[in-house]
Amino acid sequence: MQNKTLVPWFRRGDVGGIAYAVTNNIVNYLIVIATLSGVLGWPDEIVFGYVIPGMSVGLLLSGLYYAFMARRLSKKEGRSDVTALPSGVSTPAMFVMLYGVVMPLSYAVEDPQMAWSAATAACFIGGAVEFFGGIIGPWVKAHVPRAALLGTVAGIGFIWMSTQGLFDIYRDPLIGIPVMFVAVVGIFGGYLFPKKIPPLIVALVGGVIYAACLGRVQPDFTGIGFYIPNPVGVIENMIDGFAIVTPYLSVVIPVEVYNFIETMDNVEAANAAGDNYNVREAQFADGICTMISALCGGVVPNTVWLGHASLKKTEAGCGYSLISGIVLGAAGIFGLFTFLNSIVPPAVCAITYLWCATVMVAQAFKDTNPKHYAAVGIAMVPPVADFLYTQITGSVGLANIWTEVIADGTAAYGPETTQALIDAGVMWNGVPAVKAGAIVTGIILGTIIAFIIDKRLDKVAVTALIGCVASAVGLIHSAQLGFYPTSPFTIAYLIMAVLAYILHLGRKSWFQGPDDYDYV
Repeated sequence: MQNKTLVPWFRRGDVGGIAYAVTNNIVNYLIVIATLSGVLGWPDEIVFGYVIPGMSVGLLLSGLYYAFMARRLSKKEGRSDVTALPSGVSTPAMFVMLYGVVMPLSYAVEDPQMAWSAATAACFIGGAVEFFGGIIGPWVKAHVPRAALLGTVAGIGFIWMSTQGLFDIYRDPLIGIPVMFVAVVGIFGGYLFPKKIPPLIVALVGGVIYAACLGRVQPDFTGIGFYIPNPVGVIENMIDGFAIVTPYLSVVIPVEVYNFIETMDNVEAANAAGDNYNVREAQFADGICTMISALCGGVVPNTVWLGHASLKKTEAGCGYSLISGIVLGAAGIFGLFTFLNSIVPPAVCAITYLWCATVMVAQAFKDTNPKHYAAVGIAMVPPVADFLYTQITGSVGLANIWTEVIADGTAAYGPETTQALIDAGVMWNGVPAVKAGAIVTGIILGTIIAFIIDKRLDKVAVTALIGCVASAVGLIHSAQLGFYPTSPFTIAYLIMAVLAYILHLGRKSWFQGPDDYDYV
């Protein structure tokens, strides 16, 4: 006889949860495939033989574990209305890893095999950072202004994701514009079709059918097979990848800091909805699943998703997490994503780019104290340098004439090339310096502005010292890690720290700021 106090393995509300988890993760898969295969030209044996199965192993394990956590919580609290945590690929972190780490790596080494090796190493390091986030996460969350973290991620979303999404939609307007309309009336208008079917689902599924009717779809079944993850082979390659990925730690570490804070926030949201999950356990689980995914060939991290409260309202239990994990795991291992990739046009995938990026920007302001909006805006700027750098070097074919890393660690072209760019009207001065460690720079700038608004110049001084140290070791403003104590960036941050503390000392006498000051 079934124990009535335990959440059942499956109930009607799990159907909606399965649609939510599977559909959104499939779109993430297709984005990864489109980037690695379409943009970077990685061979199918790497993308479908290692990356996709590796991702699938991570999602399988997280789906199973969160179902287990739900059953355990149900038993502990003696109630059957527990909803499992939603898990999947972290969309913001996925884009940052793809465009901030994997893409530059691919262009730098010009060897897909080596680029993939380094990307798996980056993913493994990211999983370790996420794991240890369970230990230091509460401290980071308490001391780093939310505006700085969310603003930096919003900048990445806006400059990389929303632009790519909108451009892909207008590249194929006959498909993209109608599909975009159906999606956004649900996403931003809250409309629902009968039976509470979300317009986003209708847009994605209907978009594929619509594209097929227009003759834009050519189903390809040739990639379906059996792709067994081979950790031994991956580890052999990953060892070489660790050396290559070292200069990119200034991107990997910050994005995983964001990722474990995202996990923390989403688990806390689940707690607020009535399911009292352990935040640190979820962070540990995400970190372990990400590391295992990397060991099987994956290159993007896992996280706890948004949406727990909505899933709870639809009475989803633990079955959706269990079944979604199994479905996604099987789809990757049996090569079904090769078929899915052949039937989903880029303009349909682009809806998710645009939607996620827009929500990231909106959330950065919504979840931030209004007085810190300036900090959000400034934190959004450094990722633009990363975008400009990639676009400029790619468009004029300069990737192969990189000449030197100058004494302060900044990567630079030769004087003639640099002057030619400037003479052509290109916004280039300062771009390489801001591009290097853009995420950390965004967090530092956003934090400084937030503390200035809060009238805490003492904390500004501490933040500037952190910037000084980060610059001295090459974590920011540098093409590679090293020791640059005489870098102008290192010295400049030190000067800022001294000035901020001196001004702080005069806060009660000769340097006062009104508490009610409005800078708008």
